[in-house]
Amino acid sequence: MMKLLFVVAISFALFISLNDFLNERPKHGDSMLTVHFPDFRLIPTTGASGPESFVFDFSGDGPYTGLSDGRIVKWLANESRWIDFAVTTPTREGCEGPHEHQRTEHVCGRPLGLAFEKSTGDLYIADAYMGLLKVGPEGGLANQILPRELEESLRFTNGVDIDPRTGVVYFTDSSTVYQRRNYIGVMMSGDKTGRLMKYDPNTKQVTTLLTNLAFPNGVLLSQNGDYLLVAETATSRILRYWLNDTWTSSTPKPSQNYEVFADQLPGFPDNIKRSPRGGIWVGLNTKHTKLTKFAMSSAWLGRAALGLPVDWMKVHSVWAKFKGNGMAVRLSEGSGVISEIFEGRNGNKWISISEVEENDGTLWVGSVNTPFAGMYKL
Repeated sequence: MMKLLFVVAISFALFISLNDFLNERPKHGDSMLTVHFPDFRLIPTTGASGPESFVFDFSGDGPYTGLSDGRIVKWLANESRWIDFAVTTPTREGCEGPHEHQRTEHVCGRPLGLAFEKSTGDLYIADAYMGLLKVGPEGGLANQILPRELEESLRFTNGVDIDPRTGVVYFTDSSTVYQRRNYIGVMMSGDKTGRLMKYDPNTKQVTTLLTNLAFPNGVLLSQNGDYLLVAETATSRILRYWLNDTWTSSTPKPSQNYEVFADQLPGFPDNIKRSPRGGIWVGLNTKHTKLTKFAMSSAWLGRAALGLPVDWMKVHSVWAKFKGNGMAVRLSEGSGVISEIFEGRNGNKWISISEVEENDGTLWVGSVNTPFAGMYKL
């Protein structure tokens, strides 16, 4: 009887959401620009999908991006094509080709966050299953720097950024319970086992900076290196973690070593990237609707739903394709206020947006769900 009532409640929420898709605008921010893109270039990612994150090397070449079959590919602008650059596992049999890669990604790898180390040209890779890896400027098979088998295992390695002055690597582990192929479980269960971590390649030491995070995702080091911004996906907010002890009257020391930088975002934040025009881009995987608000209203509701004989990953996939509503916002790096919105309207909606990487007057738009990357000229 309880299961029946629960299904009825979910159906009611779904009905409400279908009839009221919350087309409201974010309410904070003095300057607001919505980018409509009827002439938007889609660049297929041959053989796999999900270009989740982008990075350019220090020569300006690229971008590079990780795909659902465990490959990292590089865009050759002069030839308008992708080439294979690196892989995160030596086991490649059954990885590539047309099949449901989500079922094999724990074997083939799933590269998510990417960051180049300035002094060596090495590419650091946060692979959801293989831990923290790096590969040299020539590519090939990446080497594990931090495997999954730490004292506290890495179960869902996600975002990564590097301090160009010291080479120190900052990264997130989204959950110690759920893996990426079950990430909906992180959201629905109220899981708060995520961590913000640090790896020093000089000492080989790993340090946990923050614990008890609800799906920590993208991470970005500030320009002067005094704090980190971390997307906490399940709470729809960005946290600021302070790295130094230098405080001024304009930036008084908080009561703890982190604070909320941006709250009540209009969707679930994914990756964070700096804009050359100032501020930071935050990809919002899914814009909030009444359904998402209902589903996230309490942990017990989500845990009860997880107990039902339902493949919630598949439900989410179908829902995303049907009501694609990814968007991105550009925030002021000083205040966290929204200054620009990027989203598709009418027939140009995105299933989801994991990242916006702005480079040389072009926005590269990533998504974990699409078999293409987006390119939009500003």
